[in-house]
Amino acid sequence: MRHDSATVLLYRPVGQAELDWIAASDWLELPLQGLEPRVFYLTQPTAEPMGSGADYLLRLTVDADYAAHFEVVATDRQPEQLRVPAAELAGFNHQLVGRIEVVGLLPPG
Repeated sequence: MRHDSATVLLYRPVGQAELDWIAASDWLELPLQGLEPRVFYLTQPTAEPMGSGADYLLRLTVDADYAAHFEVVATDRQPEQLRVPAAELAGFNHQLVGRIEVVGLLPPG
């Protein structure tokens, strides 16, 4: 997938149910269910160890100006992550560029 300065790549570990929902959307949307914010990692290497309980690692491309409206959080124990409030997911889906991609299988554990 092409990446330019007008977009940002984000990574998200997901389980089978979320992957099935995304596949049913033709790889164009994230599910809107739930009240918890969605967490996206800024690099693939930092996303992979965070996939505890997840089976797949997704990559998505988002408009960079839009993504800049969301808080990037990092702690001593967590790498940098972009948190999108559940109430903002419909708008977030409209800012996706291209299709969501599966870029890896995560080891059990």
